[in-house]
Amino acid sequence: MVRVLVLGGVGFVGRHVVAHLLTIASVSAIRVADKALPATAYLNAKHKDAFADPKVEFMQANLANQASLTKVFTRADGQEFDYVFQLASESKYSLADDVYEERIAALWTLIGKEAASRKVKGFAVLSTAQHRKRRMEKPADESSKLKPWTNNAKFKLKAEENLRAIDGLNLVVFRVAALYGVGDVSNITPRIIMGAVYRQLKEEMKLLWTKDLKINTVHVTDVARALWSATVTEADGGLRKSPIAPKGEVYNLCDKSDSDQGSINEVIKSIFGIETGFSGTIISQFAKLNLKSITEDVNEKHLEPWAQLCKDGGILSTPLTPYLDEELLRDNALNVDGSLIEKTFGFEYLVPKFNEEKVRETIADFEAIGVWPKGTMK
Repeated sequence: MVRVLVLGGVGFVGRHVVAHLLTIASVSAIRVADKALPATAYLNAKHKDAFADPKVEFMQANLANQASLTKVFTRADGQEFDYVFQLASESKYSLADDVYEERIAALWTLIGKEAASRKVKGFAVLSTAQHRKRRMEKPADESSKLKPWTNNAKFKLKAEENLRAIDGLNLVVFRVAALYGVGDVSNITPRIIMGAVYRQLKEEMKLLWTKDLKINTVHVTDVARALWSATVTEADGGLRKSPIAPKGEVYNLCDKSDSDQGSINEVIKSIFGIETGFSGTIISQFAKLNLKSITEDVNEKHLEPWAQLCKDGGILSTPLTPYLDEELLRDNALNVDGSLIEKTFGFEYLVPKFNEEKVRETIADFEAIGVWPKGTMK
C-alpha cells in the first residue's frame, strides 16, 4: 500500500490532490502538512469531507523550519512516505527578491534535501509555465528557451535548478498554465470577478492589449490527476513505466483550448451578459509607459463595486478580489504545449477546453460556501 505526503495540501491545488488521492485504491495513508488550517481555508463540503477521511492526517507546520520539516516527514510506524507532492510555495506577485528567495528557492531546496535523504520514490513539484519568451509564434514545450516573465516565476525556475542539483532526488516538475476550477482565488478568478463588477457598473469590460494575447489554461482536477499519474509507478497505481531520470523530468500542464484573452472574455460575456473589448496595441503601448499608475486606477475602479456587491449580498468575509497585479497586465503570452505528458504516459485531459460550465461551477461553489454574492450571473 502507498503512503503519500502532501505539502501545502490545504491550498487550491492541494485540496484537489487530497480528494483525488482518496479515489485511488492503492493509497493507504495521506499526511497533509500546511501552515494554514483547513478550518480557515474556505473549503467546500467535498473538501471538508476529504480532510475528515480516516486515511487523511493533517499537521500544521512551518515547512521552512528544519525541525518542523523532520517531524512532518517522520511517521510513527518508522516507515517512509513513498511519494511526496510539494505544493508549498509563495503565490503572490510583485514581492521583493528576498521574500521569493526565502519562500520559494530556499523552501523548495530544504524540502527536496529532506525528501532525498528519505529516498522517496517520487517527488512531484508544482511550478509555473510563466517561463517563456513573450508572444512565441508556437506553443512552448519543455525544451523551449526559458525566460521567466514574473519575478515569482524567476525564483521558481531557480528553485527547480536547485532541486535538480540534489543527488538521489526522484524529481518530477510540473509547469502549469493558468489554473482555474473550484476553489481558485488568484489565477483566472480575478478576471471572472471583473465580469460581475462590470455587470454591476453596466459598462463594457475593456482590457489592455488584444484578444489574441494567449492565456492558456488548465483545470485543477486535471493537474491533480497529472501529478499522480506522471510521478507514481504503475505498480503503485500511477502511469509511470520507467524510473524517473537522474536529474529529474519536466512536464507542462495545459489543456487543448489554446485560450487567449478573447476566448476567456467570451465565457465571461456569456455568464454575466456584458460587453467586452480590448484597447488594442497602440493605446496599450502608451499605457505600458505608465502601467503602475494605470494598474492602481483599474484596481481602484473594480474593488469598490465588488465590495458593494459583497455587502449587498450579506458577504462579511471573502478571500476573493478582482485585483490584478501589474506583472499580469503586461503583454506577456502564456502559450504552452502540454502534450508531452500525454505522449509519455497516455495521460488524458478530462477537461480539455476552458468552458462556461466549469466557470459557472466555480462561481456556484463560492456562492454555496458564502464568499460570492448570489445573483451576479445572467
